[in-house]
Amino acid sequence: MVKCPKTTFARPPPGAPPQFAMPTLRTVTLGCKVNQYETEFVREGLLAAGYADARRGEAADLCVVNTCTVTHEGDAKSRQTIRRLAKDNPAARIVVMGCYATRAPNEVAALPGVAEVVSDKRELPDLLGRMGVVDVPDGISNFAGHHRAFIKVQDGCLLRCSFCIIPHVRPNLASRPVDAIVREAERLLVAGFRELVLTGIHLGHYGVDFNRGRAKNGWQRLSHLLARLMEILEHPDGGPFRVRLSSIEATEVTRELLDVMAAHPRRICPHLHVSMQSGSDGVLRRMRRRWGAQRFIDRCRLAQQTLDLPALTTDIIVGFPDETEAEFAETCQVVEELGFSKIHIFPFSPRRGTPAAEMTNQVAPEAKADRVRRLRELESKTRRRYHQQLLGRTLDVLVQAPADRPGYVCGTACRYAPVELPGKMDLESQIVAARAIATDGERIRAGFLNAERTRR
Repeated sequence: MVKCPKTTFARPPPGAPPQFAMPTLRTVTLGCKVNQYETEFVREGLLAAGYADARRGEAADLCVVNTCTVTHEGDAKSRQTIRRLAKDNPAARIVVMGCYATRAPNEVAALPGVAEVVSDKRELPDLLGRMGVVDVPDGISNFAGHHRAFIKVQDGCLLRCSFCIIPHVRPNLASRPVDAIVREAERLLVAGFRELVLTGIHLGHYGVDFNRGRAKNGWQRLSHLLARLMEILEHPDGGPFRVRLSSIEATEVTRELLDVMAAHPRRICPHLHVSMQSGSDGVLRRMRRRWGAQRFIDRCRLAQQTLDLPALTTDIIVGFPDETEAEFAETCQVVEELGFSKIHIFPFSPRRGTPAAEMTNQVAPEAKADRVRRLRELESKTRRRYHQQLLGRTLDVLVQAPADRPGYVCGTACRYAPVELPGKMDLESQIVAARAIATDGERIRAGFLNAERTRR
C-alpha cells in the first residue's frame, strides 16, 4: 500500500471564520453495488470527521475513487476517472480503493495525483483513522443520491469460474453479524428509505464463514438473516418498506430461502436475479460453473412454483471461447423456457489473469455481435410475455423520477418491472399501489391506486 502523511481536519466551531472552512470531499464509484456501499461507508466517516461534500464545479481537497477491475474496460474507466480528477482538482489528494487498486496497486500509485492506494478493503477502518475519524462507524446511515439503499452483508468469493477475476481480488469470505445488519437497516429506514437491497460479492454464501466447525443444525445462512430482518424491522412511520435480494447463484436458491420469501410477499420482493451465464452444459463446464443447465432450470422452477409470479432476471455471457452455434441455441432455449424479464448480456471479453483468457478458439467478434443481437430480441419477447402476465395485478411501485409525459411518474415495481403511472414528484421515494393496465414491452403502464403514508 502506498501511504500518505496523516492528515487530520477538526470540525470547525459554529460561526468560525472562513479560514476554518471544512475541507471538501469528492467521491467517485465505478462498478458494483458493493463498491457503492463501501464508498458511502467511507464518505459518511469522513463527513463525521469534518469534511463536507464538494459542490458541483468546486475543487475538492480530497478525492476518493472506488475502482472496478471486472473487465479491461473497468480498468480503463478507473484510470480515466483518476486522471480527470487530478486535472479538475489539482490541489487534491487522491485516495484510490477498490478491485483495480487491489489487483494492480503499483500501477494505480503511478497515476497523477494519487496519494494513497488502499489495496485491501479490510484496511478501510485504518484509512478512516488516518483521516481523522475517531469513531469508525459499523455501517452506513444514509445512501446519498439513491432511492434505494444497499446493505453489504458479506464479502469474498471462493469460486474459481474460469472467466472471473474477482475471486483473486476478493478471496476472503467475511459475513457481517446479524445484529450489525439489523442496526444498519433500522438506520436506513429512519433516514426514509423504502427499499433495502441486500448485497455481497457472493450473497448466497452469507454465513458460510460463521458455520465452519458447527453442526449443520446450528448453521446460519441467508434465509436466517432474511427471516430475522422480517421479524424485527418496522418502518418508523408505520408505512410500507421492502427488502430485495441482489444477484444470487441458482444452487443457493434453497427451499428455506423461498419459504421465507413466500411468507412475506409484500416485504420481500418476489424477484430473483439468478446468475446463469450460459444454458449450455458444455459452455458451463468450460466456465467451471458448479452445475449444469437442468439443475439451474429446476431451481428457477422451484422459485416459480413457491412464489407468486416472481420476476426472474439473469446474466449471460455470449461468445465464450469455443461456443458453437448449437451451444448458443441451448442458451436461448433456456431463456425461452424460463421467461426472464431482464437479461444482462455481456459479449465475452478476455480478462488477463483468468484461465478463459488463455483458451483457444476465441469466438469471432462478428459472431459475438450477432448472438448478442439475437439474444436481445429474445429478451424483448420474454420480457413482454412476463409483463403481460402482470396486467390486472396490483403492483407496489417505488416512485423514482418524472416520466417523459407530463402528469406521470415512473418507478420500479416489486417485481423489478419499470412502471409509468399518473402522479407528481411529491410521490418521489414513496411506495404506491398501482394496477397494471398495459405494456409496450419495455415498461408497464399502471393506474394509480393510493400512496400508503410513505413520504420520505
